[in-house]
Amino acid sequence: MTHIAGSDRSQMLLLPEAIDDYVAHDNPVRFVDAFVDALDLRAAGFARVEAKATGRPGYAPGDLLRLYIYGYLNRIQSSRRLEREANRNIELMWLIGRLAPDFKTIADFRRDNGPAIRAACAQFMELCRQFNLFTRAVVAIDGSKFKAVNNRDKNFTVNKVAKRIEQVEASIARYLTALDQADRQDNDIAEAKATRLKEKIEGLRKQMQALKEMQKQVEAAPDKQVSLTDPDARSMATSGKGTGIVGYNVQIAVDAEHHLIVAHEVTNDGTDRAQLAFMGRKALEAIEGEEVTVLADRGYYSGEEVLACEGTGVLPRVPKTMTSGKDKLGLFTIRDFIYDADNDNYICPAGERLTRGKARSDRHDNIDHYRNLTACSSCALKHKCTPTKHKRVKRWEHEDVLDKMQAALDRMPNAMTIRRQTVEHPFGTLKAWMGSTHFLTRTLRKVKTEMSLQVLAYNMKRMINIFGIKSLMEAVAN
Repeated sequence: MTHIAGSDRSQMLLLPEAIDDYVAHDNPVRFVDAFVDALDLRAAGFARVEAKATGRPGYAPGDLLRLYIYGYLNRIQSSRRLEREANRNIELMWLIGRLAPDFKTIADFRRDNGPAIRAACAQFMELCRQFNLFTRAVVAIDGSKFKAVNNRDKNFTVNKVAKRIEQVEASIARYLTALDQADRQDNDIAEAKATRLKEKIEGLRKQMQALKEMQKQVEAAPDKQVSLTDPDARSMATSGKGTGIVGYNVQIAVDAEHHLIVAHEVTNDGTDRAQLAFMGRKALEAIEGEEVTVLADRGYYSGEEVLACEGTGVLPRVPKTMTSGKDKLGLFTIRDFIYDADNDNYICPAGERLTRGKARSDRHDNIDHYRNLTACSSCALKHKCTPTKHKRVKRWEHEDVLDKMQAALDRMPNAMTIRRQTVEHPFGTLKAWMGSTHFLTRTLRKVKTEMSLQVLAYNMKRMINIFGIKSLMEAVAN
């Protein structure tokens, strides 16, 4: 018995096989081809949709877009790797008609057509809407830090520059002490050592001069931060203590039912605090619904952001951040005081009513203070309430909006579980696809384009897994 034998490489064929025979009918590249064919590339803003009458012919933007979508679907994001694959990959030969653009042409297409690529990727949501995927209208939002091309040593902040200057000064002082000791010795070894020390001191002084110049640049920067390799990348703290990366904050909104990324954004703001209303509106626009329930973690809790969602159709569900440490001290917290909206006062744990003062805070003119001067002085629970003379409860003038959100969140006891199961898996998948370096491009504009392609590839794979190639091809054709 023998093994299965392959065909002879030198065997001549009477009728050459067609490339189409090598691509199965349920191959994802057929869907990529149909999807790009259905796009209005001119409306999306692609350059050179119409070939010029004179000059050297260029590549059609549709073919280069197919190449990039295929690359991101198969974790091939580098333009050089795409160039190699176009010359050896049978699927790509079928997809782009055996074209073989060089890496510079490929990279220039992504650089020059960023907004158009993002617009084309956004049109994929139209296909999702054809399948009525967003009837539930519940999304989970979250942010995650992605590494930029910029190395941490090429990023400077006020504290980092000050620390490096301090280290260089300490090194210069140490070398000067060693040089002084070498000068006291009269031999050839000491002379050679003194020469080396002088060279090191001179190098450190040049480094100190460069740091002083960088200190001026950092002080002049709007956010007191300078990145040399990627000027838009920023140093951001991560969840681990004492850790951080230089990169971007990627925001996504994920449909809770089908786990599709309905909206995304890339920022260089290291916190999520100001992203709730913005991402909620983007999600609502993407699903084209009247209302959308937005689940987010405590990192998004902000009274101003929740208020900004009021009346827009965005229904935020964010757990309240408890910043007070009174519970650790065994004292009552704001949760122990019940607000009576009808009478506009608070009922304390002792059953007494705290009424609103006539004057607001001298620092915040939108904060009311509630207290009961008479009851506090003789209260038996005062030792568990406040170490001050009287207990004061503060209330924001729009606190009713936050109370309404909290009441709705209380009616969804599994909201945070749904949020975690919905939004954290896509981030893990995207980072695994992108590898340890994460972003390959520089500046916020180019990084946004790169992330749009990643999101499109993620959503395509989700749709293929849910509906299959045949159903998607029929939907695109219609």
